[in-house]
Formats: sequence, C-alpha cells, structure tokens
Amino acid sequence: MADNPENYSPEKRYKYLLEQVVEHNCIWILTDEHGCVMLNSEDEDCVPIWPNEAYALAWATGEWASCRAESVSLAKWQSRWTNGLLDDELCLAVFPNQDEEGLVVYPDEFDYELSRQLKKQ
Repeated sequence: MADNPENYSPEKRYKYLLEQVVEHNCIWILTDEHGCVMLNSEDEDCVPIWPNEAYALAWATGEWASCRAESVSLAKWQSRWTNGLLDDELCLAVFPNQDEEGLVVYPDEFDYELSRQLKKQ
C-alpha cells in the first residue's frame, strides 16, 4: 500500500503540508455560501487547511457536502490571510485527517514556518 500522508502523525502532516504549499504555491480551504468553513477545537475556532484539493474535498461530506475546495495563493495568504486570521483571533487546523486529528497553530506561527520552508527551497 502506498504511503498515505493522511496516515502520518499530526506533526508529520504539518511538515508535509508546508512542503506541498511551497511546492505548489497554494493552500486549500473549504468554502460554502457563507465563506470559509470553520472547525472548533476545545479552545479555539480554526480554519482547516489542506495541502491539495483532493484532501480538502475528502472533508466535503455530511453537513459539509455542499462545500467546495478553494485554493488560496501563497502570496495572497501571506499578504491578507495571516493578518486577517490574527485580527479575527482564529487559528489554523493543519491538514486534519478523517479522524479530525490535526495540529492547531496560530497564523503567525504558520507564516513563520512557511517562510522557513520557502528559504529551504
């Protein structure tokens, strides 16, 4: 069986997402008629993000069946999303898998890790 990133540990999925975002120059979110889909962790409201369209669409089931996957360019993410998420006091749910497991990170922390990943390329 092929190595499926969805089965990685949350930390390894985070690293995988960073690599994919930098390689493909975009981040994937789910949207509906109200805008970006949100998840709630115990303490935080989060925007879930994925490394590609297929993983995002895998979440578009049940109550989210009408959602569509949308890509956000890396430039747009860094220029508008990071500060917007911080202003709204939102976190990121990084590459949640089907068991709803994923790391929750602050947007500025994610931006810092993205910048580090960009320097590696």
